[in-house]
Parts: sequence; structure tokens; C-alpha cells
Amino acid sequence: MTARPDLFEPNSDWLSHTLTNATANLPEIKTTLPDGTLVNRQSLGVLQVIPPVGRANPNQEALIVSAGIHGNETAPIEVLNALVSELLNGQWQLACPLLLMLGNPPAMAAGERFLEVNLNRLFHGAHGKPEYKGLPEAARAQFLEAACRQFAIAHPQALSHYDLHTAIRPSQREKFALYPFVEGRPVPEAQCDFLLEAEVKTLLLQHKAGTTFSSFSSSELGAESFTVELGKVRPFGENDPGRFDGIKKALRRRFCGEAAPAKQSSFNQLKVFEVVHEILNTGKNFQFHIPDDVANFTEYPPGTVIWEDNDTCYRVERSPQAIVFPNRDVPVGQRVGLMIRSR
Repeated sequence: MTARPDLFEPNSDWLSHTLTNATANLPEIKTTLPDGTLVNRQSLGVLQVIPPVGRANPNQEALIVSAGIHGNETAPIEVLNALVSELLNGQWQLACPLLLMLGNPPAMAAGERFLEVNLNRLFHGAHGKPEYKGLPEAARAQFLEAACRQFAIAHPQALSHYDLHTAIRPSQREKFALYPFVEGRPVPEAQCDFLLEAEVKTLLLQHKAGTTFSSFSSSELGAESFTVELGKVRPFGENDPGRFDGIKKALRRRFCGEAAPAKQSSFNQLKVFEVVHEILNTGKNFQFHIPDDVANFTEYPPGTVIWEDNDTCYRVERSPQAIVFPNRDVPVGQRVGLMIRSR
């Protein structure tokens, strides 16, 4: 069984088709695989894949998996592309409704994090702010939100969303996930087990709703959503596939509707952190005192001054705090980093 060529022709696969047509406005195309699976290329970089009626889905779930929200974070894009090729080539059968998204094709083609504005700051309605009016990335965020809403309405069963990334900076904990804040919601044990299965052993609990893709899907769609960081940014073709076997195998198992593996004694428990402070560029003579080359999860002792401006001096108090996503080069009002502490 081979892939239907009309989805991506004349290209060989989903990724090459997306890069070739990065700025094109393509029509929707639907096809049915020999096993009855419906594949709908809704738009460039957006695939909805639905198993045939009657196929067993013991977990009764629907899945959204996204990558390429930042165009230079290539490894998760390659993971999704490989899984799509396997499915289309008949190597396994889909057992749950699936929405797959490559977020920012123009940035992917350019090898850049974004072109005009950070796409992962435009969700949860932020794309409607006046300063983003007319920007292609704002229109893309609005489209991705609409596609997710339509998918959730069409498939009202339990919904999970995994937004896959790689980090700009090195990290003392290579793979980690962020769980968006929803008031009073605990992290389900089954989701923790999935992260461990995917070789993601660190979890950050966020302290307020944000404008990321995963925050949108958790707050507005009721999805169990995670931003999943899988390693370091590298160009296409320079990733070591072996470093991403965990997430690839774990996703494939979920796509096939197979039972979760038995818990292994070798599985370390998740190391959990909580966000205690979001650093924003205030613009008021803002000074960020963290070195540009610092790794994620670098810890600072009590008394350390992290940032200051005309009105505020933020210093670590009482117990050590670590930093993730430090980036001083952001516009006024955007996130410079997160301060976290171990739970």
C-alpha cells in the first residue's frame, strides 16, 4: 500500500510539500486510504485524519498534535512528517480522530523562528490586538484556532493537544513539558505516564493563562494540553532521530489506540516545578541580569537580583529559583523568561 499522490504531489511527503508551497493559498483536498481512513488536507500544513466508522478506539479520545509554531524548531516537524508517511504507506492503522498542524510554513521555509511576530504569543485571541492587524502570523493563529474549534466540535470525546517544540537555549533538563494553567485542574496521571513514556521527565506547572497555543486549547477547548520541549534547535536534516524515538513511539501508540505500556520500575517519576514569576520587558529602563548564554533550569540562590526597572527590583526570595526560556531580545510587554521552583 502506498501513499495517495494527490495530497502532496509533485512532492514526496507532507514536509517537502509544505516547504515548497510555504506562501501558497492551497485548496482543501480529501482522499480516502485503502483501509477507509479519511485524510483531509484542510490547508497548507494542516491535516485532519479520521479512521473509518467502526474501527476500535478503546480510549475514546481525539488528538491534536502541532509542531513548527516556531519555524526553526525542526525536529518535531520531522517526527510528525515521518509518522504521516508511515500512516499513508500503510505501516499502521489510525484508531482515533487526529488533527496534525505545521504551524508557520513561511518561517519553516526561511529557517527562522518567526518572520514578523512570535506566533506562539498570538493565541487565546491575542491575534486580534491592533498591533497585529494585517500580519500573516496573526491570520495564521486565527486560522489554527478555528481549525481546532471545528475539530473539537466534530469530535466531542476527550481531547488532548501536544504542541511540540525545541528550545533556543541548551537545557540542564533536555526534555520538559509545560502544563497550561486552568483554575483547579490537576494533571491527570495518565498524562504524566504518557510524558514519561515519551522520555519527557520534567513538568512545569504554569501559574496563569497565557497566549500560547497550548493555553488556548486548554482554556477554550477543555483539552489536556502541553507545550513539549524536546531538545535543542537545529536546522532540517541535522537532528539525531534517535533522540526523538520516545515521543515518536509514544505518539504512534496513541494514534493506533493501543494500551499504555506497563509502568516500568526504571521510569523515574516526573520532576515537577511550578512557575512563580513571569518576567516581562516593562520598557521602563528594563535590565535583565541573566547572562545571554545561560541554560534552561539554571538555579539561583536567595538574594540574587534577576531583573529591575525604574519601579521594581525582582530578587530570589527564601528558596532557590531556576530560570527557563531566558531571552532579553523581546518587544516591550512580552516574556523575557520564567522563574520556577521545585515542588
